Amino acid sequence: MMTVLTLGATALAFGVLSVLAGPTFADELPDVKSRAAVVLDAETGAEIFSKDADQIRPIASTTKIFVAMVVRRRGIDLDGWTRITRTDVRAARGGARTRLDINETFKNRDLLRAMLMSSDNRAPTALGRAVGLEPDELITAMNKLARELHLKRTKFTDTSGLRGNVSTAREMAIALRAALDDRVLRDIMGEAHREVVSKDGSAKLGYNTTNLPLITKRHHVLGGKTGYTRQAGYCFITGARFDRREVVMVFLGANEKLTRFGDFNRVADWMARGAPGSKISLKRPKRATPKLDVEVRGRVANP
Repeated sequence: MMTVLTLGATALAFGVLSVLAGPTFADELPDVKSRAAVVLDAETGAEIFSKDADQIRPIASTTKIFVAMVVRRRGIDLDGWTRITRTDVRAARGGARTRLDINETFKNRDLLRAMLMSSDNRAPTALGRAVGLEPDELITAMNKLARELHLKRTKFTDTSGLRGNVSTAREMAIALRAALDDRVLRDIMGEAHREVVSKDGSAKLGYNTTNLPLITKRHHVLGGKTGYTRQAGYCFITGARFDRREVVMVFLGANEKLTRFGDFNRVADWMARGAPGSKISLKRPKRATPKLDVEVRGRVANP
């Protein structure tokens, strides 16, 4: 009889411990399909989730956030005008269709929109020229910026991401965090649609963001950048807010166009649930208020 009671007590204790422990955290992490991914707290830089976050990979057009940061740090005149030249045509060769025609002149702010919202490959070298940088000089400046941000695995050989350019999910998240600290870039990356007009009025271009979660509004998206080449796969970097907490997310190397956005939704839903199993606590527990426990003769308890 004693043995039965002992086993019963042991089973009861084990059951209580299991309930207290809750479900296995590993089973609750989001099922990310992209080859590499990371989620960082935008304020502290602390890692919340990662998958092969330090693997060096091609980054395609997510490159362009570095172009944007370089020209902003060089004091680009946002209301100044820059003409599209054959230099820009050569730099964009092999990329997706452009809407910035040669010899048309556009405001620099609008060239930033064309580059960050719709990834126009003629915009990077035009923006570089607006701050006095030829293509090779722009690449040098991008590599210098990467060093200043302590991104040791990020290397640039091209202005748009069409040829070369590598980084890691973690380093791209750090870079995006820096880009979102710039209010101008943050606002542009957060726009869903914008009409761009050339200086002579002959070109009126409607640009839509390629950041699908920003359009669907299932979650609060701050803005980011997409990219694709055959070598890089489909890439997506973005900022998002959950309650009052901002995070940066990076997904590199997805096989299908929509997979990177599916990964975002899977991670965002997980974040909205409180991110069970995350590397850091999403919400600081409230400090318990001491209560008078009358059942134990006035002892102050801290439940």
